[in-house]
Amino acid sequence: MEENRLTEKTAIITGANSGLGLETAKAFAGQGVHVILAVRDTDKGQTALEHIKKEAPGASVEVMKLDLSDLDSISDFAEQAKGKMDSLDLLINNAGVMVPPFTRTKDGIELQFASNHLGHFALTGRLLPLLLKAPASRVVTLSSLAHRGAAIDFDNLDGSKGYKGMKFYGQSKLANLMFAQELDKRLKQHGLPTISIACHPGISATNLFKFGKREAPRIFKGLMNRYFQPAVMGALPTIYAATEPGLKGGEYIGPDGKGQRRGYPIIETPHKAAHNEAVSQRLWEISEKLTGVSFNFTN
Repeated sequence: MEENRLTEKTAIITGANSGLGLETAKAFAGQGVHVILAVRDTDKGQTALEHIKKEAPGASVEVMKLDLSDLDSISDFAEQAKGKMDSLDLLINNAGVMVPPFTRTKDGIELQFASNHLGHFALTGRLLPLLLKAPASRVVTLSSLAHRGAAIDFDNLDGSKGYKGMKFYGQSKLANLMFAQELDKRLKQHGLPTISIACHPGISATNLFKFGKREAPRIFKGLMNRYFQPAVMGALPTIYAATEPGLKGGEYIGPDGKGQRRGYPIIETPHKAAHNEAVSQRLWEISEKLTGVSFNFTN
């Protein structure tokens, strides 16, 4: 799906009101894509919409409410989407939370695993019928360098046996990567043209870097601006994953610089932890159980 062929395509981008999601939305909208900003805070979404339209006056953009930590919200969003469109070309699973204080969702799931992985798993499953009706559709799921060395602790997904914020963040990002790969594998097994690709932004200066619910100290913001790449660069792997015509599905895209922390998009090799098929299959099964969402691969 080449960028100059994006006109009249439709994309849903989660967490599109700021950071990587906003930069991705701006890039797509500027190429003629109808962009749906799927956001928890619709006021912030409306501000993002106005920002996009200021840069691209003819942009086709709308805001829809979506709380990825709430399975009912995901179900409602998917039903509304099905009422608005007959097909979906791009689903960008971008939104995420990073190292919040220990919190369980109303569904009883640790917040990072719920929002970053399970929410996107459920959303993708519910939107799959729309994706399968679009030619050459893609699902792009954002992982992170934090997947390296992470593991899925199936015995403590709710955090009841202890919680360390960064450990649970890494777990959720490994889950994102495993989900993207397993989804592509299952799509291919069913002979379907939709493909699934994972990516990561390197280390980008976005509002993920907060201290719990507080803003980062000013000195930390200064360090971010000096050493981290800006969000407009961090969004490039997502845009590449969504538009590069040579991709076949199952790839992992990230920056080409030292340590994959910054730079321009290339195909990377994930950490070996992401290639454990038994864990991937178990993760898929438990994700179905926890979300109540099963994927229907019948086109």
